[in-house]
Amino acid sequence: MDVTPVDAFDTTLVLLTVEEAARRLRIGRTTCFALIRTGELESIDIGRLRRVPADAPAEYLARRRAAKRAA
Repeated sequence: MDVTPVDAFDTTLVLLTVEEAARRLRIGRTTCFALIRTGELESIDIGRLRRVPADAPAEYLARRRAAKRAA
C-alpha cells in the first residue's frame, strides 16, 4: 500500500515509518537510514520494525539549524 503525501503529514501519527520521515525531511530513504544509523535522527525498534517518533524530524532540523547558526 502506497502512502499518499497527505498521510505523511497526518498530525495524529505518533510514529512514522522511515519512508514517511524521509518524505517529511525531503530526503531519500537511504539517507534517512544513514541519519538513523549515526544517531542524528531518533528511531526505535518495535519488534522487527523501525519507527521514527513523529517529532524527531523537526528536532533533527532544529539541531541542524542551531549548529549552522553557531558556526
